[in-house]
Amino acid sequence: MKHNITVYTTTLCPVCRMVKDFLNDSDIPFKEINVDIRPVTMIKLIGKTKKLTVPQTNINGEWISGFDPIRILNAMSVENDI
Repeated sequence: MKHNITVYTTTLCPVCRMVKDFLNDSDIPFKEINVDIRPVTMIKLIGKTKKLTVPQTNINGEWISGFDPIRILNAMSVENDI
């Protein structure tokens, strides 16, 4: 199953770096959106997640806040065909 993973970050966020390093080290492809340079995207992100913090990771529609490798892996293992 191909996963649609997007990580919303800011430039100086150390936790954002941890999420990106985890995904890169695990050879998991993802798209990064830096909300520092996209303020409208940040407003939309807050509306979707109800959180003011980054990183916010979206995996196939599931939102994961912060650095939570267990939840990231669990979100990827969910089979939507069941």
